Amino acid sequence: MDLNKLTQDATVKIYPAKLQGTVQAPSSKSMGHREIICAGLAAGTSIVDNISMSKDIEATMRCLKALDVAVDEIPSMLPGRKALQITGTGRPAAAADSVDCGESGSTLRFFIPLGATLNCPLTFMGHGKLVSRPLQAYYDIFDEQLIQYFTDGGNLPLTVNGRLRPGIFKLPGNVSSQFVSGLLFALPLLDGDSVIEITSPLESAAYVDMTLQCLAKYGVSVNNENGAHRRYLMSGKQRYRAQNSRVEGDWSQAAFWLAGGSLGSEVVCSGVDFASLQGDKAVVGIMERMGANIACGENAVTVSGGVTQATVIDAANCPDIIPVLTAAAAVSEGITKIINAARLRIKECDRLAAMTSELSKMGAQIVEEDEGLTVYGQPSGLIGGVDVDAWNDHRIAMSLAIAAQRCRLPIVLHGAGSVSKSYPTFWTDYCALGGKIEVLA
Repeated sequence: MDLNKLTQDATVKIYPAKLQGTVQAPSSKSMGHREIICAGLAAGTSIVDNISMSKDIEATMRCLKALDVAVDEIPSMLPGRKALQITGTGRPAAAADSVDCGESGSTLRFFIPLGATLNCPLTFMGHGKLVSRPLQAYYDIFDEQLIQYFTDGGNLPLTVNGRLRPGIFKLPGNVSSQFVSGLLFALPLLDGDSVIEITSPLESAAYVDMTLQCLAKYGVSVNNENGAHRRYLMSGKQRYRAQNSRVEGDWSQAAFWLAGGSLGSEVVCSGVDFASLQGDKAVVGIMERMGANIACGENAVTVSGGVTQATVIDAANCPDIIPVLTAAAAVSEGITKIINAARLRIKECDRLAAMTSELSKMGAQIVEEDEGLTVYGQPSGLIGGVDVDAWNDHRIAMSLAIAAQRCRLPIVLHGAGSVSKSYPTFWTDYCALGGKIEVLA
């Protein structure tokens, strides 16, 4: 069976086996979204290479096509990757009256402001937890600007019908950075100047830095005043500039192999960029604090197994790596505290509840807090021998697979195909490193 094409609800049996070998990190999904959006907003043709295709990236491609952007797959310069030829008109135009965002929160929140520039109805649809993920920050802006919108009690489908106007846009700092990025994509295209004001300290600022970096790469200027992430000033009537680009490696996915190496034998993860602005690059420092044996090369990280130690992990700027770090903490010495993690409750699932539930079944000792977790490490390993569930969440599925190598008995994972949301080749890479799985259904 092709492990890259498991159905969403596929069931696999994972046998305890230490991971060892070399794996290339997928391209960054976060930067992939940003790169192809900027390319699509430019007049002319761009080629974006090193795309690791996933359901979330496919959702962003659908949204670009709904804005009259031509998106075509072409051969990549890199083995096992895709390249996209993207031809835009320089200004979004309506080519459809609805678009399916799948389960991608980034896609939805990045495109809503762009849809609000069309001055005609555009309906955003979604599936799974995305249907009910919060969008109030945009609704408040639409109310203030008298832009028509229709929702199902605040949930998807959402229809936006109006013309976004330049001005001052105020957002609280504890809102998802995706709202800030969504406005940053759209506001420079408007006819006048705009300001985004953050009314309290911004969480996940690293993701906004990534957006600003990508905008600058494609010729759009935004002033992050004093570098403080409190006011973003931008001129209107700007134009994105078409160009060829290559997406950098994904630190959030590399985190699975760093954690996997620390719990296994020795894993080399290549294709990562230490100059990256990705907040999930923090996994290297966190794993070093936990006592993992880490050696950093030019574009690779080597992690070898050993006894890891408890630490305090602040999730504020790296929420996506928390599930796999929880798995590592579960078999480390001492008590690990995960703090500032409330945002994980409104991802594809409630990730704090999910990791507590499923790792506890495997024999871990975890106490769920309002905004984090307390993990009582068991360096002797977990028991396993149970059925666990991915909660329809790619990061839960992958994190449980990493933890399985430190179980005494196999686990049966339901929902193994959920990895296709971000990392369809995960199970192939897992087995290439010595992981042992059996597809049951």
